Amino acid sequence: MSAILSARVWRPTLFLRLYSQKAERTFDKILVANRGEIACRVMRTARRMGIRTVAVYSDADAEAVFVREADEAVRVGAAPSTQSYLDMDAILDAVRASGAQAVHPGYGFLSENSAFVKQLEAAGVAFIGPGEYALAAMGDKIQSKIIAREAGVNTIPGFDGVVRDAAHAVEIADEIGYPVMLKASAGGGGKGMRVAHTADQVREGFQLASDEAASSFGDRRLLVEKFIEEPRHIEIQ
Repeated sequence: MSAILSARVWRPTLFLRLYSQKAERTFDKILVANRGEIACRVMRTARRMGIRTVAVYSDADAEAVFVREADEAVRVGAAPSTQSYLDMDAILDAVRASGAQAVHPGYGFLSENSAFVKQLEAAGVAFIGPGEYALAAMGDKIQSKIIAREAGVNTIPGFDGVVRDAAHAVEIADEIGYPVMLKASAGGGGKGMRVAHTADQVREGFQLASDEAASSFGDRRLLVEKFIEEPRHIEIQ
């Protein structure tokens, strides 16, 4: 029986349904691998659809609203996100302990992590979002720019690789011209991004952006590209 999972990782309130050629059904229970308002929105939508929800929480969020909003809640670690919401093993343990049939990642954290999707698939748990191949190709900005360039698609001028350190970032910025954008290769949601108009701002922004990327996505890698002022934004999902 072929099936298509209809959901978008970046829009938590959209459908959580699993469609098949013969019938339509929903999951009985899903785990929401996120926190705060993002998690609340997913849970409210699931409740309207008759789906039970499982929250995961760090020590800092033990009394948070989203934990109370869920039907069940599982502690996954200490306050730092690298020890809780980004801990794939802890999240997978929570999935097994709760018996959740699927994981909704919300956005940020593990929502664009192809390794996480691969582990869920191996465990027989559905991921409400793109498949492993799509995330490996598009969830990593460095890789997606390489794919786009090889396909003949115009991309923003920059360095299509991992920036080694702050000095390397300044070298790239001097070459492509200011202003530049330092951007986390992983994740999204505007985290791990800094605009720099001078070499000093590049050095400072490199440290701030890489630290934020590590905290938000567990990945410090950055890319540097030309900053486009007053752009027209077209998003395709």
